[in-house]
Amino acid sequence: MDEQTARARLEALRDELLALSDAASEDRKPVELDQQSVGRLSRQDSLQVQAMAKAADARRTQELRRIEVALQRLEAGEYGWCVECGEAIGEKRLSIDPAAPRCAACA
Repeated sequence: MDEQTARARLEALRDELLALSDAASEDRKPVELDQQSVGRLSRQDSLQVQAMAKAADARRTQELRRIEVALQRLEAGEYGWCVECGEAIGEKRLSIDPAAPRCAACA
């Protein structure tokens, strides 16, 4: 994968993750526990939705870090090379996961 294609894919992934995070921001807000207006099961459902939204956001944040590091490797001319052994990362692996920092053997 050439650098221009890799950069475009990484930036598109980053933009998609940021948009998903913005869309889910309402679900991560604190749950109001007003006993007069909401029943116990509704509060539990709200708390569960909030917990799942926070977990999903943590995964998105981790993926965003991987993408930023891959973009930094692109800038440094180190993209496509394994961070552990220094060998080239397979084209197929990078096409599946453009932020992959390791070759298949080291992963």
